[in-house]
Amino acid sequence: MNEPAARGKLKIFLGYASQVGKSYAMLEAAAHRLTEGDDVVAAATTLYWPPATATLLDRIEKVPPRQLLHNGQVVTELDLDALLARRPQLALIDNLAHTNVPGMRHHRRYQDILELLNNGIDVYTTLNVYHLESLNDIVVQITGVEVHDTVPDWLVDIADDIELVDLPVDELLERLELHQEQPQSEPPAFFRRGNLTALRELALRVAADNIDRQMRDYMQSHDIAGPWPARELLLVCVGPSPLGERLVRTTSRLASRLNAEWIAAYVETAAAATLSQAERERLAHTLNLAEQSGGRILS
Repeated sequence: MNEPAARGKLKIFLGYASQVGKSYAMLEAAAHRLTEGDDVVAAATTLYWPPATATLLDRIEKVPPRQLLHNGQVVTELDLDALLARRPQLALIDNLAHTNVPGMRHHRRYQDILELLNNGIDVYTTLNVYHLESLNDIVVQITGVEVHDTVPDWLVDIADDIELVDLPVDELLERLELHQEQPQSEPPAFFRRGNLTALRELALRVAADNIDRQMRDYMQSHDIAGPWPARELLLVCVGPSPLGERLVRTTSRLASRLNAEWIAAYVETAAAATLSQAERERLAHTLNLAEQSGGRILS
């Protein structure tokens, strides 16, 4: 009887905006794995590369994408089955927050990546900080733009390694000026200097929180004296109010900083029978968001 493969390792290259160099850093790390004799393939990478990045990518075997017809156009997606059949030691997959077109096995790319990890394949991937679900309301406040392709924060928590790919804002603006021909997924509002500065601060904070969590885990696993704070437990009460999503995201962020468990509670009263369909859907969405963000549900 064959033993199940050990879980693959996940490394996220985190940035605050497009073109800070996440994909290049990912390819550099992959090139190092190649020199060590590891089997590396590129399975889903961006179509637009600066010359230096394209040169790095040329050294790496590609798994051709799957082509599907969507809204009258041919689109390409990660070919998960081909990648599982190929079984490399390491797969490079850009854009962790990508949403797959209908017809794929999974709705979201991060679900594809989880299946690869469960089959013993290491994955390097890229992510911009504004795609984290708990930061969605803050990003709206900063940029005025709501990001729809968000990923649950627990993906960062389960990652074996987070590498912050940073670039001073002025250098990023110069780079964007030089590569205006490359299409951007973000609207122009993202690339105002003040917005980029705020997003950069968010990325630095997420990376620092991750390092702090790794340090605590290491000290606890090696019986290194704390002192250890008492574990906190947070409770947020939600309902059909439009403020529910913001309460959930704020609690999720606070719980992450405190290394605390948290609960989202909904108390159903007689008034629940009079809720409109829109209010019921909003409540269900809020509770689902809490669960995806790592909270426990009590209702």
